Amino acid sequence: MKFLNTYLILFLLLFSTQSCGLYSFTGGNVGEAKTIRIDYFQNNAPIVEPGLGQRFTQSLQDLFLRQTNLSLVKSNADLNFEGEIVDFRINPMTATAEQRAAQNRLTISIKVRFTNRLVEKDNFEKTFSFYYDYPGTQQLNGSVLETATTTIFERITRDIFNDSVAKW
Repeated sequence: MKFLNTYLILFLLLFSTQSCGLYSFTGGNVGEAKTIRIDYFQNNAPIVEPGLGQRFTQSLQDLFLRQTNLSLVKSNADLNFEGEIVDFRINPMTATAEQRAAQNRLTISIKVRFTNRLVEKDNFEKTFSFYYDYPGTQQLNGSVLETATTTIFERITRDIFNDSVAKW
């Protein structure tokens, strides 16, 4: 009986340590890719918020560096991201009895061109968009703007990650 238990434990350990290729627990499957290049995302929206392009570019770089083992390079990368911020829009969502906005929505849209030098069928050009609602009594500046852009960038960068390397 002890002999059978020993083999059973060894069998379970053997199969529990096997992996599914280059898949990571974060959901990113970068295949044979070793390097990534993320170009600066220029703010080409009709309303230009200073520093927005730099913040988004940094957010996307941070996500890929945290979630994968890819090295960030300036040229000849296996995976390449480029694009621009195409929309930064504030719309009233609900109104008060006095015809004032009770709630506003900030929407940011970012056009992304992804090139996978190793697997060309994965290439895409797509626009990602997300929003943040805030009270109409607040101005979109300072901490409100910081919270809004952080929330939007977290969602958009996650969507880009999922579409490019996680394939969800």
